[in-house]
Amino acid sequence: MQQPFTDPPSSPPEDPPLDQDAKRAIVKRFSKHLNKGQIRYLRAGHLDILESRRKALGFTNPESGRFMFDCFTSAGCFNVGRRNPVIQKALEEALTTCDMGSCHLLSEAKIRFAKKLVEKAPGDLTHLFFAAGGGEAVDCALKLALGATGRPEVISTIKAYHGHTGLALSANGKEHYRKYFEPLMPNVHFAPFNDLEAIKRVAGPKTAAIIIEPVQGEAGIHVADAAYIKGLRALCDELGIFLIFDEVQTGFGRTGKLFAAEHYGVSPDILATAKSIGGGLFPNGAVLYKMRRDVERFLDAWPAFHLSYSGGSDIGCHVSLAVLNEIDRLSLCDNSLERGEQFRQALEGIKSENPGIIREIRGIGLMVGIEYIHEFMGPMMSNALAEGGVFAAYSGNAPQVMRFMLPLTVSDEEIDLVVDAIRQAIRTMKTLLPIALPAAKIPGVLKLLNNETIQTVTFNWLRSLESAGQYITQGRRR
Repeated sequence: MQQPFTDPPSSPPEDPPLDQDAKRAIVKRFSKHLNKGQIRYLRAGHLDILESRRKALGFTNPESGRFMFDCFTSAGCFNVGRRNPVIQKALEEALTTCDMGSCHLLSEAKIRFAKKLVEKAPGDLTHLFFAAGGGEAVDCALKLALGATGRPEVISTIKAYHGHTGLALSANGKEHYRKYFEPLMPNVHFAPFNDLEAIKRVAGPKTAAIIIEPVQGEAGIHVADAAYIKGLRALCDELGIFLIFDEVQTGFGRTGKLFAAEHYGVSPDILATAKSIGGGLFPNGAVLYKMRRDVERFLDAWPAFHLSYSGGSDIGCHVSLAVLNEIDRLSLCDNSLERGEQFRQALEGIKSENPGIIREIRGIGLMVGIEYIHEFMGPMMSNALAEGGVFAAYSGNAPQVMRFMLPLTVSDEEIDLVVDAIRQAIRTMKTLLPIALPAAKIPGVLKLLNNETIQTVTFNWLRSLESAGQYITQGRRR
């Protein structure tokens, strides 16, 4: 593996520290012009951080001047590292020669990237459509299956996350995401993940597609069993159902292969991908598919069934081609496997030291989850990690699971630094557990502790006390 670009965590900040007054002014403007509720949510987990000097494995927190390891990477957008200079150069080159282009017209940039991507795709995924991002890619995938089969039903999985747009939102496997926008797409059925028999009970001649994530991310990093994936493939072949893999998070080397499907030796009929396809610098998305007879007939009748203004732009395709080349140049799939194994083994050691706190370590490649014994521990750990220089987020559909999705450029020494920070964060969290754990045994209290609204209020109150103390200290220094 070639030496990736890096930014030493110990390097001094170039920007002046951000004091409390300046931070409060920024928060006030964000609350006024964007989203006040988002501020409360982020602040509760110590995630209301401003990103400066973004490079390689993370960014600098301007409040503290401290380097922060980005272990969330916006759910896998920065696989090739933050502000990768090779990708940045590709973007600069594109800006000097072209613009977005038109989704209706031909272009060399589209053709070059599409050719490279289908050559690397698993199985016989020989064609693609472009999309602006993950949600739109899933929309396109479901539309293609529905249109080609003429069938009305879709099967998704419980706690699945497929995006916030249209059909993708309808396939989200948690009622929390759907309830405010119903009625959505009808005839979407949900089955437990990794339960082939449950899917068999609802699949039938009216089923157009089964959509799954090979690794459920928002649900808490659950990896699909090989028998489950192969069973789904056989079931779909038997009933003429489209098997769709949502690889928006798992694609582009995250699991140790370019696509997670390669771990199973199984090719889906449709594969949706996005996020790291744009190198963290310019958005893009793609929907790879097999040219089945029903697909061919459908596209002959309606070739423009899905159009995207920004997906597949000339700039985006120029950048995405550079991303594919950079993954190869740095052997990032191999590095993801090796560093992921190192990371999980180290976390297993931490688990053995904390049996009353950590329930399980799981994952594949550099898509790793730590499950704690209670949901309220997710926000507590998020806060403790941020204080220790690690930006990480708990799973939206499973708050007791902390997700770690480091850039694939991470070195073995840097993995050790992150592991040390996690160990220290657990020590910090333990200072609150003598109060929280006994309280959790009182009937009804655990439900309150796990309530997201109560967590948000409680942790915001604690942050207010913390900020007040810092503000007083800064005033004395002046």
